[in-house]
Amino acid sequence: MGKQSKNENKKEKKKKSFAKWLGGGLGWALGGPIGGIIGFVLGSVYDGMQSGEFEYKGAQDVFPGQPAYTRRGDFTTSLLVLSAAVMKADEKVMKSELDYVKDFLKRNFGEENAAEMLLVLRSILKQEIPVQAVCQQIRENMDYSIRLELLYFLFGLTLADKQISKAELDVLQSISLWMGITMADFLSIKALFIKDSKAAYKILGVDENATNEEIKKAYRQLVINHHPDKVSHLGEDIQRAANEKLKQINAAYDEIKKQRGFN
Repeated sequence: MGKQSKNENKKEKKKKSFAKWLGGGLGWALGGPIGGIIGFVLGSVYDGMQSGEFEYKGAQDVFPGQPAYTRRGDFTTSLLVLSAAVMKADEKVMKSELDYVKDFLKRNFGEENAAEMLLVLRSILKQEIPVQAVCQQIRENMDYSIRLELLYFLFGLTLADKQISKAELDVLQSISLWMGITMADFLSIKALFIKDSKAAYKILGVDENATNEEIKKAYRQLVINHHPDKVSHLGEDIQRAANEKLKQINAAYDEIKKQRGFN
């Protein structure tokens, strides 16, 4: 077999591997600023391949003005791009942060694919990321509950080294705002990771002076927004993280009920 033929086979294997770990195809993430970033990655990591070489499996039967269907590949790609943005926030990339992402990828895609995806992440880290434009693309195409899951993951990433810098927190707040997440939901997720004496109320997104009925209403809305079934199509680990998040919300609600003595 000639050298050219071997190189072509190698390229084809890489292309198939890339498509496989992205979840069998990208949808809306192939376009816009995220698609531009992926195109750069394909050229630098995968020997000049273009994003157009992959099958576009975009949303179908979507009503105008409604979010497009988010495939697992769309979620994973968005996660990698935003992870890179957060990791660059304080101008230093920590090993603990890379390990956090690596553990997530290994659980979802296996060790071999996780290693390739880390190469992709390292390539993204070398780029200037148009964070606001990326978030706008996510906001326009991704369901709200899935955006909440992205933010939850990013908070976990920033606290992988057990501390969070002001620069990282500022970037997280900007990402949350640009993705169209309400301040109440941002503060709720923040309280899941950064706890104080008022954490239970912050998790539910209510003031300490809120009535019992207001607390019950806030809790019911959180359960709807964070229900694991809404992210079940993105993979077991994403659903498991959503379950863990819901447990923390339930625990906060139980704590307040115990304090106030209502059911």
